[in-house]
Amino acid sequence: MTGIVIKSTGSWYSVMQDVSLIVTQCKLRGKFKFKANKFTNPIAVGDVVDYTIGSDQTGIITNIHDRKNYIVRKSIKLSKQAHVIAANIDQAVLIATIALPRTTTGFIDRFLATAEAYSIPSVIVFNKSDLYGGAEIEKFNELKGIYESIGYKCYLVSALEKTILDDFSNLLKEKISLLAGHSGVGKSTLINSIEPRLDLKTGNISLAHSKGKHTTTFAEMFMLSNGGFIIDTPGIKEFGLSDVEPWEVAHYFPEMRALFNECKFDNCTHDHEPGCKVIEELQKGNISLSRYSSYISMLYGDDNRG
Repeated sequence: MTGIVIKSTGSWYSVMQDVSLIVTQCKLRGKFKFKANKFTNPIAVGDVVDYTIGSDQTGIITNIHDRKNYIVRKSIKLSKQAHVIAANIDQAVLIATIALPRTTTGFIDRFLATAEAYSIPSVIVFNKSDLYGGAEIEKFNELKGIYESIGYKCYLVSALEKTILDDFSNLLKEKISLLAGHSGVGKSTLINSIEPRLDLKTGNISLAHSKGKHTTTFAEMFMLSNGGFIIDTPGIKEFGLSDVEPWEVAHYFPEMRALFNECKFDNCTHDHEPGCKVIEELQKGNISLSRYSSYISMLYGDDNRG
């Protein structure tokens, strides 16, 4: 049988058959366990697999289909390995907040660059508009201007007040969408607002640190009534590019990628070289300073801030 992995807890995988939608708890056949190589996990949510069912009604995964794409985060261990968060994604949806907690532009840019590296379209959904005053709305408009000018659609919503949630729901229709963001930005609340039957666990904001408490432990896929699927992920502190050479980083910033053939030097790092078109456009105000700062941090490996 063939199905899609909708949840992974380490050694067990919940696999939903693609025809009957029956979910079977499966284990991975031993010989596949050593094929992860540079990744800490051989199978991720969203993977399409073949499996058989034994006499005890548990499944054995016998084959893993090729992925059309995937997205990773750096392993928390001191190794060069990365953890595959999800595979076969139609779009990555970053849930962000202007405040309570604040999502930094550094985090946003690392997420977008990671998605670009794996050819996954991205959008940004700013939640908690019910908590924002004039300064926060002004900041949203500033960020919207930056990101929409380079091709990333931005939405402003309130999960609690259910503002503009039709647009959010339509965004997810008939697509497999990865939802990610810091803990506390309201991912689960937002999902529950458009799909109450899922009743995902939500957490409160820590008053001491204005940060969210982790409520999602493992990445998990859920079916929506509009034909889409969402992959809810744990609150992620760090996204970063894995196995990327410094000269490649600018490839994942669309506004810099568009200028590649206009720099004086083919191997321009867009940092100090004369005749750099990126620096020229930055000085003209055509490239955002915050985006350029994120690029420099990632270029030199100092991308763990924010």
